[in-house]
Amino acid sequence: MRSGNPALKESTFLDLGSGTVVSRPGEVMTLNGTVNKTGVLLLLTVLTAAFAWSQALTPTGELAPGFGLYVWGGAIGGLVIALVTIFKKQWAPVTAPLYALVEGFFLGAISAMYNQRFEGIVMQAVMLTFGTLFALLFAYRTGLIKATENFKLGVVAATGGIFLVYMATIVLGFFGINMPMIHDNGIVGIGFSLFVIVIAALNLVLDFDFIETGVEQGAPKYMEWYGAFGLIVTLIWLYIEFLRLLSKLQSR
Repeated sequence: MRSGNPALKESTFLDLGSGTVVSRPGEVMTLNGTVNKTGVLLLLTVLTAAFAWSQALTPTGELAPGFGLYVWGGAIGGLVIALVTIFKKQWAPVTAPLYALVEGFFLGAISAMYNQRFEGIVMQAVMLTFGTLFALLFAYRTGLIKATENFKLGVVAATGGIFLVYMATIVLGFFGINMPMIHDNGIVGIGFSLFVIVIAALNLVLDFDFIETGVEQGAPKYMEWYGAFGLIVTLIWLYIEFLRLLSKLQSR
């Protein structure tokens, strides 16, 4: 059982001492419970994103002075809370909603910036993100896509490669060096964005499979929040990548 999402991995449902799934009668993870909690996290994200959007722009449509605070505060705060959630999954009923709220500030500010440059791009990215979610969910539930072991290995390897590329971009950026072509609006840059979107979307399939496995194994009730958190992480990644791709296409 493997997922490319770092929040969802093989040992997530297991007790570190006994190596077995830990749950109590009547307090087990359910699919409906996970879906409901995913909806709650999405709502919290949208609420703070809407607030950040309203604060990120001035009445004249320019970026507000506090724009950077929402971007970096949301990004760094979200990363810290995500790491806490991954290492202390029992805290997910508290940390998952906090992650959604904090990450919403980042998404709202970034979305406002993109929409300022390319009007209407945010709605397009939102529709593509949820369209991809429901299409892959349908494909998974109907058996069109199966999370086989080789499928999982391929997605995990590709996800790790993308992570290394992004880390290299950040490190080189500190020295004023830009990664050539892949972040530009040329054919290579657009192709790279399409590849990343495909991998992010396939991570959704692994997440569906992982959550379903947890439900079948009777994972503890708090894992509903943890499973919802994992899905939100992937959806946010997918949404950002759609924004990047659409901005490259519209800037040509």
